[in-house]
Amino acid sequence: MTVEKAIYLKPKKEVSILRRHPWVFSGAIRAIEGAVQAGDLVAVHANKGRLLGYGHYSPGASIAVRMLTFNDEEIIDQDWWNSKVRSAVDMRKQLGLMGVAGNSICRLIHAEGDGASGLIVDYYDRVAVIQTHSAGMRESLDSIQEALIHSLGSELVGIYNKSAKLLRKLKIAAEDGWIYGAAPDDWKPLEYGGAFEIDILLGQKTGFFVDQRENRALLGRLSKGKSVLNVFSYTGGFSVAALLGGATKVDSLDSSSRALELAQINAEANGFGKDAHGCIEADAMEYLKSGVTGYDIVVLDPPAFAKSVSARHKAVQGYKRINSRALESMKPGSLLFTFSCSQAVDDRLFTHTVISAAIQAEREVQILHRLHQPPDHPVSAFHPEGSYLKGLVIRVN
Repeated sequence: MTVEKAIYLKPKKEVSILRRHPWVFSGAIRAIEGAVQAGDLVAVHANKGRLLGYGHYSPGASIAVRMLTFNDEEIIDQDWWNSKVRSAVDMRKQLGLMGVAGNSICRLIHAEGDGASGLIVDYYDRVAVIQTHSAGMRESLDSIQEALIHSLGSELVGIYNKSAKLLRKLKIAAEDGWIYGAAPDDWKPLEYGGAFEIDILLGQKTGFFVDQRENRALLGRLSKGKSVLNVFSYTGGFSVAALLGGATKVDSLDSSSRALELAQINAEANGFGKDAHGCIEADAMEYLKSGVTGYDIVVLDPPAFAKSVSARHKAVQGYKRINSRALESMKPGSLLFTFSCSQAVDDRLFTHTVISAAIQAEREVQILHRLHQPPDHPVSAFHPEGSYLKGLVIRVN
């Protein structure tokens, strides 16, 4: 296969690509050769013509090219896709997240972390849910599907494409739907033995926040005999983990009635009725004003407050307000699990923000744990931007 369409970079703009960073920004491009269309595979050259690799082109986007290879191998064919997916599957099995009793939920492809910029695939008990974040990955959908079938075999019975919302933002017409098979009748996604009802069709992201698995497990280990408030609970992942860990009472708080319905379903699916698990439909900030003195552990897992660097200051103020509000009324000896999934807010800034919140709330605190995304959300050594989830476990004195 010959790639006839090419991108030429401005002088010295090849440095990041030589370091294997997968993004070419639009401002780095000097010239375009050929009738390049959205989603096309293009050869990327340095200013004087040196071939740097190949990637998907996205006209009009800030990230103009998402690199797939960093060498002179032109063949990005079905064998290339099969090898890429097979490697990702092998790594998840090596981690004990697939093919073992009690675990059938994991992230299978984590974009740049797995060398597939623009592609997310989550795996829920024989069902793969795909999200394509670029025109190039949209054009590669058939190859991705075939690679998943080839690599997973009998461990895959359904593939759901959930990319429409993302692609419409790029002005690409798309519809969600099953592109292979469907969820089996005995579908039962498990996380460390806990059963979850995954709302693939209407839920956020791919239906579940897979990235909090290890942090939920930690909460479970610390919850025995404790009362827990799970703020921004969504469908109750942290709530179920706390209940399975032996919490005496757990309340899930969210502004979405649909999310709370699923949280209750998930609690009951694991043997916990309304006496053990309660649902509170409310705005988080307004509810926290009433105080949280009745809880031993509070979890704050809000949505991303900053989706760009320009929104970072506003996001920091938001994190400070919500953490200060919670800390004000937490009883001595209680624990706060607090998180940020805003890529623009790094670990250091988030820690400083939470410390500032504690100062504002006039509370003495100790940092017990620093939390991050799990290993099935790998971060490429050449793409530090892939590290987005950070959290703290704080003891309030």
